[in-house]
Amino acid sequence: MATFQIEGGHSLKGEIVPQGAKNEALQILCAVLLTDDQVIIENIPDIRDVNKLIGILGNLGVKIQKLGKGKYSFVSDKLHLEYLESELFKEEGSSLRGSIMIVGPLLAKYGKGYIPRPGGDKIGRRRLDTHFEGFIKLGATFRYNKEERFYGVEAPKGLKGAYMLLEEASVTGTANIVMAAVLAKGETTIYNAACEPYLQQLCKMLVSMGANIQGIGSNLLKIEGVDKLTGCTHRVLPDMIEIGSWIGLAAMTKSELTIKNVSWDNLGLIPTTFRKLGITVEKNGDDLYIPAHKNGYEVKSFIDGSIMNISDAPWPGFTPDLLSIMLVVATQARGSVLIHQKMFESRLFFVDKLIDMGAKIILCDPHRATIIGHDFKSNLKATTMTSPDIRAGISLLIAALSAKGTSTIHNIEQIDRGYEDIDGRLRAIGAKITRI
Repeated sequence: MATFQIEGGHSLKGEIVPQGAKNEALQILCAVLLTDDQVIIENIPDIRDVNKLIGILGNLGVKIQKLGKGKYSFVSDKLHLEYLESELFKEEGSSLRGSIMIVGPLLAKYGKGYIPRPGGDKIGRRRLDTHFEGFIKLGATFRYNKEERFYGVEAPKGLKGAYMLLEEASVTGTANIVMAAVLAKGETTIYNAACEPYLQQLCKMLVSMGANIQGIGSNLLKIEGVDKLTGCTHRVLPDMIEIGSWIGLAAMTKSELTIKNVSWDNLGLIPTTFRKLGITVEKNGDDLYIPAHKNGYEVKSFIDGSIMNISDAPWPGFTPDLLSIMLVVATQARGSVLIHQKMFESRLFFVDKLIDMGAKIILCDPHRATIIGHDFKSNLKATTMTSPDIRAGISLLIAALSAKGTSTIHNIEQIDRGYEDIDGRLRAIGAKITRI
C-alpha cells in the first residue's frame, strides 16, 4: 500500500493542464468493441481504472497499440469471447465498476455479454437494474449466477429496437443501452436518458462511426439501428471533476492557479457553484483562472437570508463527484453551508477525518452535513488518515495541503484510480508532497 506525506500550509502557483476525463474514457474504450475497424482515441488519462480496462480489452483480444502520450489505436476484429467466462475475467472485471459497459457492445455485436458483479467506490448502493432492464427490453435474456455473483445477457437472434422509460437517469446505464441499441434492428427510444457531456461525447463518437442517434444532449434519445459501424478518431474531453478539484485546491491553499484548456462549455454549474462559496473563478479564453484568496472567501446566502444549501443532481445539475471537494473547501469559508448528497448514501462518511483535523462539521445523516467555516482563523491540523475512495481521497489531500504540519495519507491507490501523476503535477506548482 502506497502513502503520501504532505507538508501543508504552503501556497501554490502556476499552470496546470487537466487530464482526459476518466468517466468519458471508460465509456469510449468500451465502444471500440462495436466495430472491426481501427479506432484511435486521444487524451486517454494514465490512471489505474482506465489502464485496468485497457488490460481487460487486451485480454479479450483487442489489438492495442500506444501511439503517443494518451493516444491509442484499438482493433477489435478477432475477440476471445471465452475469456468472458474465465476465472481471470471474474477477478479483473469485479475490481472495476466501469467494466459493466463492455456488456452492451458485446451483446449487440456477438449476441452475448457477461460480467462479474463489479466493484468500485464504497459510496452506497449503486444498482445495475437500469443496464439489464434496458437489455431485456431490447430482447435479451438475462441470467444471474448467485453463487458466483456473475451476470449474463444473451440474444442469439439479435436485438430489436424498443421504447423504454428509464427508472433512473444512470450515466453508465444509458451508455450501455445506447451502445447495444446502435446495432439493434429498428428504432429504440430512450426517455429519461442521462445527458452528461461524457454521454454526449459517446453519442457523437458513435455517430462518427455511422450510428444514427437523434436528441444528443437531451434526455430523449432516438436511435435507428444500423447494420455495422466503422472506425473513427476521437478525443476525450478534459476531466471536469479534476478541474473542480484544482479550483478547490487553489481556494483552500490561497493559491493563484491557471487551469488550461478546460472546455468551458462542458463545465455546467461547476464555476457557478464554487462562486456560491465566495470563490473567484474567472474565464480567460478557454482557460480558468483562480486568483490567490488572500482575504479568504465568504459563503453567499439565498435571497431570503437562509443558509446556503449545495446539493447534487443529474446533469445539468451539480455533479455528485465534486460535493466532497465543496465540503472541504467550506471548512475554511466565512459562513456556514449545508451540503446535501442526494444521489449516494455513504459519500459523506469521510468527514470524521476532517473533524479530527479540527473542522467544524455536523453530520446530520448519511446524506447531509452542515459546515461552519473557520475563515482561516483556525488552521486544519495535520494528521494521519486513509483514503476510502477516489473523491474522498482527493478531498483529504486538499485538506492536508492546507493544514499546518505534515500529514500522512494511506491507501493512495484510491486516488491513483482517478488522478494521473497527481503528486508530480502538484510538485510542479509548489506542493510539498512525497510518495512513499
